[in-house]
Amino acid sequence: MILQHLLTVAADLLYAVRTSGQEVDQALPRYFQDHARFGSRDRAAVADIVYNCLRHLRSLGYALGQPERPDWHLTKAESRTRVAAWMLLSGAWQSKEVRAALDPSVDHLPELCTTIPPPAVAADLPDWLYDSLTTVLGEGEVGSLAAALHQQAPLDLRVNTLRTTRSEVIRILHEDGIEAVPSPFSPVGVRLSARVSLGEHDLYRHGGIEIQDEGSQLIALLLAPRRHEVVVDFCAGAGGKTLHLGAMMDDTGSLYAFDSASRRLDQLRVRVERAGLRKVRIARVDALDARSILALCGKADRVLVDAPCSGTGTLRRNPDIKWRSHDLAALTAEQQRILDAAATLVRPGGRLVYATCSFLREENEAVVAHFLAEHPEFVAISPLSMTKRFGIACECPEDAPAMRLYPHRHGTDGFYAALLERV
Repeated sequence: MILQHLLTVAADLLYAVRTSGQEVDQALPRYFQDHARFGSRDRAAVADIVYNCLRHLRSLGYALGQPERPDWHLTKAESRTRVAAWMLLSGAWQSKEVRAALDPSVDHLPELCTTIPPPAVAADLPDWLYDSLTTVLGEGEVGSLAAALHQQAPLDLRVNTLRTTRSEVIRILHEDGIEAVPSPFSPVGVRLSARVSLGEHDLYRHGGIEIQDEGSQLIALLLAPRRHEVVVDFCAGAGGKTLHLGAMMDDTGSLYAFDSASRRLDQLRVRVERAGLRKVRIARVDALDARSILALCGKADRVLVDAPCSGTGTLRRNPDIKWRSHDLAALTAEQQRILDAAATLVRPGGRLVYATCSFLREENEAVVAHFLAEHPEFVAISPLSMTKRFGIACECPEDAPAMRLYPHRHGTDGFYAALLERV
């Protein structure tokens, strides 16, 4: 692809993501599906530019002297100059070539500013998120986290122990020329050194592996379901954690997967069949409608609440999330209602895990603290067993013992998980 065309396509996609509300991991595949003439190298080059422009959206604007807007939207001209600025700053293209690829009648690319930007700009975070992360980690560590968020996430796999073993998966991948090693913490995790397409690989097609971040695997491990128990995945989504729970239970007992979106549950049905699970009961349930789950009230041994959240813990994969507006008040109110409803299912002596893929205390410690204040029949359990088993450093504030995972500390997405027991 010639440089001028590469710049135009990347700028058009960046503009579309920032103005239409499309998520970048959905917008790019759709675009390439509609433009099948692009080869794999062209697709990779465009995706790399768009993702990096989203990761560095604020610092690129600072370098260009472009004004910031509350909604972080870009004009078409701003999209083009930010793509051009990234091309220059990345060092992959010559300045003369990049400037020649611009249309002088439309584009104006000034000399880039080289002064040291303010901390939030250097971290490429909006002020609200930078301030929130500073309260969680301290100003010194936010820079390390921000640097990790600018890196591409590794490709992690979870081995389906109903089908195969981790050592066998690694052996097969090596034979196929794919470098793979055991993941650092999860006993069923495999980490690949490069991103490869596995959709047509026999291991995937026959249910031996699933693509799942190691942090997500650790949440199921924290819930620790046992054989023949009654277990509920309350916000199952497409079911990555459901499949893991089913394998941990050896496909025994009763495993319920609830979600309010039929489309996600349809995906889960396909994945359940591929994984060889027979004990999973899938149902479309409004998590806030207690009438639909009355039969399970007080009967579940384990309940997982993977709550809908801001998704800030997944910024390595979805950098566009940080430039969106988030109604945290509405989100946390929904999280509290979902947690209240899920708690009614837990039997005395049973356990519940409340989890998010968010860094924000408002969605994590604050929600759990509010729940415990309203539900004296529940207590928080320190997840120190995770530290002993896997060497994971846990944060345990007095009001809410919890497991916290960070990209710069653990190499996973950002996760929070609190373990609660009904006494």
